[in-house]
Amino acid sequence: MAEIEDRGIDAAEFWNHMYFENPPHSYEESRDGNSTDLLATGIFAADHVNSVSETFLHEVVEGKHAFVPDSIRNELSNKLHAGCASGILNAPDVSYDPATDPSLAFKYDHEKVMEGKAINKRALQEKAGLNVDPNAPMLFWPSRLDPMQKGCQLLADILYQTVADYSDIGLQVAIIANGEFFPHFQNIVQMHNLQDRVAVMDFKESDSRLGYAAADFMLMPSRFEPCGLPQMVSPKYGTLSVVHDTGGIHDTVEHMHHDCTMGNGFRFQHYGPEGLRWGIDEAIGFYRRSFQEKEKTLTRIMKESANRFNHTTTAANYIALYEKMLGKKVGA
Repeated sequence: MAEIEDRGIDAAEFWNHMYFENPPHSYEESRDGNSTDLLATGIFAADHVNSVSETFLHEVVEGKHAFVPDSIRNELSNKLHAGCASGILNAPDVSYDPATDPSLAFKYDHEKVMEGKAINKRALQEKAGLNVDPNAPMLFWPSRLDPMQKGCQLLADILYQTVADYSDIGLQVAIIANGEFFPHFQNIVQMHNLQDRVAVMDFKESDSRLGYAAADFMLMPSRFEPCGLPQMVSPKYGTLSVVHDTGGIHDTVEHMHHDCTMGNGFRFQHYGPEGLRWGIDEAIGFYRRSFQEKEKTLTRIMKESANRFNHTTTAANYIALYEKMLGKKVGA
């Protein structure tokens, strides 16, 4: 509290409503020697708490993420069980639209998804030094190469074997990202001479956008994910996600149905290289389907994602939450 008061705020007015490291006995006793948890205090004091996905909120409350302190978990649990906590998904920026994206070699909509992706695949293959092969399935990694959260070590563990196992169809991997694991992927590519099958490129916004349009599948094996955006951007470009079933990913990716009439990606439950490999195998199974089946499925998914993952939907959910809290309609 002493630090708070050094910034001109009189903590004596509200000190007994704060969340302390140890039980406070008095203002004087706690002022200098009893640390406060401002985030837990904010959760406690709020009328309602919103997270960026419903599933991640429940995961925190259930203690599934050890990095979340007990103070935060307990206060969120109290809010949730009191009906005062929710999860509203973020939405991708409106510029993520293959019909207008200036980074693409060919702009397309759901009616030209197969043609558009083929042209953009060739453009990325040429730019990244990959084999120019329109029939080669391409996996795309757009996320940070952060082993604590993003699961890049899972891909590193299976990269060579996966590329080797699918050499008959020329499987390619495009990694367009920065982070701690970047040199590890470079070393794997150099060690096994995979330069024509695996590209490891520094992140550049325009290249990443081209990756969404060029790739057939996006990899997102996150250990945890409060919300996530790549799995919402990908289907807008006709790219299916291969993901670990966690947090906001669970709320946005549904596993492909056997007849492809439902689902927009491939979810694996077990967090490990075996789980990721299973998801990739499922994705390649889809890739082996007929041109007509794939075209019909990608058209459906692009149309559904355009209507589902947008700011209008997100704003409507926030407005509904405000109206619930206020007990009346808001706005025009």
